[in-house]
Amino acid sequence: MTLTPPDFPHDVAAVREATDRLLVSVSKLDDAAIGEPSLLPGWTRGHVLAHLARNADALGNLLTWARTDVRTPMYASAEARERDIEQGADRPLAAQLEDLRETAARFDAAMEELPEARRAFEVEMRNGVVERADRLPLRRLAELELHHVDLGVGHTVGQLSPAFIDRELDFLSAVKFAGHPDLPPLELRADDGRRWRTGRTATGPDAAAAPLVVTGSAADLVGWLTGRGDDAKLDSHGCVLPAVPPL
Repeated sequence: MTLTPPDFPHDVAAVREATDRLLVSVSKLDDAAIGEPSLLPGWTRGHVLAHLARNADALGNLLTWARTDVRTPMYASAEARERDIEQGADRPLAAQLEDLRETAARFDAAMEELPEARRAFEVEMRNGVVERADRLPLRRLAELELHHVDLGVGHTVGQLSPAFIDRELDFLSAVKFAGHPDLPPLELRADDGRRWRTGRTATGPDAAAAPLVVTGSAADLVGWLTGRGDDAKLDSHGCVLPAVPPL
């Protein structure tokens, strides 16, 4: 399955809506809750929120690159990225909220300032991944939605919008895990009959072998592929579900 073409205005609006939902959830926390463990191993809720704020500026840097044609990397370095998250993790709720709001506003402005003629411009993300500028709002949307789940505040993959789930499943199968050497050939089957192929490409004697079939709702498939779901809800048709590489 090929990726759904970006719909830049729709995706910009979706980012705004997801940001608002996140801010509502975070505003219900307190200072003690910020320091409690998130659903991500080794990270508190404060780590997740600091990452989300820094990610907004990082993706904003790429939109600036696309707009100006001046190379602007996401982060100064991998070490700087990790350091900024650690330094921001222990801040009280008020500081976390202020940072989230300010960085979200900057990213929103960067989306608005990107001319239509520059939307197909390609930029280089972290780890050398090349992406079109008009797909950066979708990248931000995934950060917001999935890390909202990671906060452990009752927001689950099953509550994510069907539109986001469909776009994320397209991305995970056609981009993130397509040809991945650490994932066997897979055929993902949604309950409504849709199918996706992903995982490594079978070659040699294995080229004619059937892929491992995994069936479930689109939301449960996304939950499994992102490490945020209940594997027991999936049917692997008598085979053991493989371990999915981290995102």
